[in-house]
Amino acid sequence: RYGKKSGRALRFGLPAGVDAGRVRRIADGVFLTRDLVNTPTSDMGPEDLEQAVRALAARHKAEVSVVKGDDLLERNFPMIHAVGRASAGAPRLIDMRWGQQGAPKVTLVGKGVCFDTGGLDIKPSSGMLLMKKDMGGAANVLGLASMIMDAGLNVRLRVLIPAVENSIAGNAFRPGDVLASRKGITVEIGNTDAEGRLVLADALALADEEEPQLLVDMATLTGAARVALGPDLPPFYTSDEALASDLAAASVAAEDPLWRMPLWRPYDAKLSSKIADINNVTSDGFAGSITAALFLKRFVEKTEGWAHFDIFAWNPADRPHGPAGGEAQGIRALERIIAKRYG
Repeated sequence: RYGKKSGRALRFGLPAGVDAGRVRRIADGVFLTRDLVNTPTSDMGPEDLEQAVRALAARHKAEVSVVKGDDLLERNFPMIHAVGRASAGAPRLIDMRWGQQGAPKVTLVGKGVCFDTGGLDIKPSSGMLLMKKDMGGAANVLGLASMIMDAGLNVRLRVLIPAVENSIAGNAFRPGDVLASRKGITVEIGNTDAEGRLVLADALALADEEEPQLLVDMATLTGAARVALGPDLPPFYTSDEALASDLAAASVAAEDPLWRMPLWRPYDAKLSSKIADINNVTSDGFAGSITAALFLKRFVEKTEGWAHFDIFAWNPADRPHGPAGGEAQGIRALERIIAKRYG
């Protein structure tokens, strides 16, 4: 899009008996994810991300609704509003629905932070260089949604994307602020650079109200996950043992690496606040990925089949399975599970 094209066309050969249609559907979803992540924020702000959702929806006759700007306060999404209000691009919650009423409900929630400066707890320059990819969770759930809709699976699909930029201005949210949430839980802000969990929390609370059979959220959420497992192996968290088993098996079958991490309840205390129900970060910095997952779990009360994926959404270098840049992680394994359960 931004450089000269090589002019080389790729041609793939498939062994006899391989479902070429399924291969194409999966490839299209992966390429969509990569393209969205690779697009600079100048062309992939909240409005652009909304248009990308609308384009995907139009191809599959899905419905899209959007709550934007100050309407987020009227509709009770205060944390999405707080994180995104300092940006020139209005924050919004994008809601796409597809499939027949009465079909099993599958809801995908993707973190859509189109750029993350860190807010008032500002990142250093080196920490911002890849922050166009902080909407990698949104890109991944859209790639997965593309696979599901292309296959015509028997599900009632819902995709929720809180799309914001975490920017700096006079009206930016601050360390020490206490935010209300859709769930009614009050959140003390220990660090404005832990904003992804805030926007996800409001979206997850909405998703949980419908009690879907499967609820998946994907987010480029913590550096701690990369310290623990590196860029190639995304951790996932769930209390659903059957879902955990299915994910482990699908990960191997699809050659789509995933690793289960624990929702270690004793670490809940690390998120305590003296003035609010919860803090958005721990005071000691330990177990950052686990405590982020525990934070999100407080906003999923009714849905048993919930899984959280803390992804990197980026290849640091060219690999046999994909070029350097934006990457789909976990969605091929998830496609396999959803197709098996609801196909």
